[in-house]
Amino acid sequence: MLDSVIQKSSPHFDARPDPTDISLLVIHNISLPAGEFSTPYVDRLFMGCIESSCPASLQELIGLRVSAHLFIDRQGVITQYVNLLDRAWHAGVSEFEGRSRCNDFSIGIELEGTDSQPYEEAQYHSLDKVTRHILDKFPKITLDRIVGHEHIAPGRKTDPGEGFDWRRYLSQLQSLPD
Repeated sequence: MLDSVIQKSSPHFDARPDPTDISLLVIHNISLPAGEFSTPYVDRLFMGCIESSCPASLQELIGLRVSAHLFIDRQGVITQYVNLLDRAWHAGVSEFEGRSRCNDFSIGIELEGTDSQPYEEAQYHSLDKVTRHILDKFPKITLDRIVGHEHIAPGRKTDPGEGFDWRRYLSQLQSLPD
């Protein structure tokens, strides 16, 4: 687990087939309901607690078993739901460089946002910080092995979308001291 982040234990994870093969970082976005921020529903989704009293637009999520390793809200607050050494259920049907089942070898970070809205400065700051930690801890993850959900599930997923500034994010990582 990471230090200085909110720790929660999602029930939606399992053991990786090979925990020494963590070699991909996947950036996602999520907002529940779509386009609404600072609601309790992302947390409830990852914790398996979406109830029938939720908004009608979220009814299809009841019983869905998904998670991410990390969630970064609009203020830059980081919540860890799954230990980085375990397999979170974030990528779904996915493929990277000819290899399927990306959950087996990736770490998933969800940014509170939408495809089209710009992300907040605080989110980039927290994402930079946590990515640096991940790069240090998992040397098989390199800058060219940081992708969006849209890259590993094209046609099915579009996040983090046009609102995410890849150039800014990767440039910041290249400028961070070792």
